[in-house]
Amino acid sequence: VCEIAAGTNELPQHFVYEGESAVAFLDAYPRAYGYTLVAPREHREQVAAERMYLYTFGSNQGGAHVHWHVVPLPPGVPYERQQGAWAGWDGSVLTIPQEEMASLAARISAKLG
Repeated sequence: VCEIAAGTNELPQHFVYEGESAVAFLDAYPRAYGYTLVAPREHREQVAAERMYLYTFGSNQGGAHVHWHVVPLPPGVPYERQQGAWAGWDGSVLTIPQEEMASLAARISAKLG
């Protein structure tokens, strides 16, 4: 996440938003279509909030750069696959071609205006 936020990661990135203080990009290993991560450009390792309705993962041992997971819930998802059930690694990672990832990032970006 640090390298992506700094713009130094060499892997293909599909940005939904790039601003001066934050970036939003599609997850390279999505477990849901449109799975997006949001991170501040400035390196942060801690965040405090009374309530947060986005998923935050990571620890000081790995993935320490603060970032948020924004995961859309498409219509028709059974209840047992809702409420964060997608977050476990026991589910499968979607295989989405790079061209489709680029198109999806562009469509989400356009909606942000």
